[in-house]
Amino acid sequence: MSITVKDVAKKAGVATSTVSRVINDHPSISEETKKKVRKVMDELGYTPNLAARNLGKQISSAIGVVLPPLDSKERIGNPFHLETIETINDEARNYGMSVAIASARDFDTLLENVQRMHRQKQVDGFILTYSDKDDPIIRYLLEEAVPFTLIGQPYIAEEKTIYVDNDNQLLGKQATEYLIEEGHEQILFASNITHENLYYERFFGYQKALMMANLPVHSAATFESPDDYVRFEETLTNTKATAIVVLDDLFAVRIMQLVNLYGYRVPEDISIISFNNSIFATLIHPYLTSIDIDVPSLGKIATQRLMDQLNNKQQRSIRVVVPHRLIKRESVMKRNVQN
Repeated sequence: MSITVKDVAKKAGVATSTVSRVINDHPSISEETKKKVRKVMDELGYTPNLAARNLGKQISSAIGVVLPPLDSKERIGNPFHLETIETINDEARNYGMSVAIASARDFDTLLENVQRMHRQKQVDGFILTYSDKDDPIIRYLLEEAVPFTLIGQPYIAEEKTIYVDNDNQLLGKQATEYLIEEGHEQILFASNITHENLYYERFFGYQKALMMANLPVHSAATFESPDDYVRFEETLTNTKATAIVVLDDLFAVRIMQLVNLYGYRVPEDISIISFNNSIFATLIHPYLTSIDIDVPSLGKIATQRLMDQLNNKQQRSIRVVVPHRLIKRESVMKRNVQN
């Protein structure tokens, strides 16, 4: 026999109307009651008939997760995206929502996908997992008044946008300060991304730390073409760099391979620090010193803020800052030990 709302209500000790309101995430029901009823639903294996429930409401009970253009192997293989999707999916399940993914190799195709999902009412709102200055998606969502939250700091309409982020400028500053504390003076910043706010904020933090320490600030070593990888050897030679701040763990692995190719050892010759504290940080040797940005909290809070909008609990802009922590491993060595 199939489980009904009455069965759930009986076991939870509440009225059937209460169960219905929990299914619809009604604000009149306390969080304690919602958790109790959802636990019983899980125990009994009860699944709401969302199609029937939504038919009259013109809603889909789905969240659209928009990934940045997956135009490189680094983008496709970046564990940040998978971990973010997993966290959003887990949190959406608490609201009886499913998750649909929008991805493409370029912004034009990505915009078409998002427009189709919106116009065909496949999703009720979106979570953007990136912030890019050339992004047409956020403009479309603003123009169409589509509910969305952003993981990252927006380039436009900051006063109209609900977003969840780390303090990326502080991240870049603290990563660089840690290298300075370890005795490094010639420090580079390396990135394979140049359009996302993530790059600008972390690079600004790098610059600030060096200026405050009266140390030389170098132009960012950006890698967007094969020639950039070739020229990096000359950059290392000219700057006599002993440490590098790298945009994320996945690209840090590439940088480690590159400096090894040029005859440098990590960390004996060049120390490396990166961000995200992903699985890649402990898949290679030496293990990467990395700053943990708490990806689970980013995805969870972004989902909660989107659900607030869908349930008319939140209509104004807001910024939520997720804390971070430094994870010290093997890829950074004190400069005085080297000498």
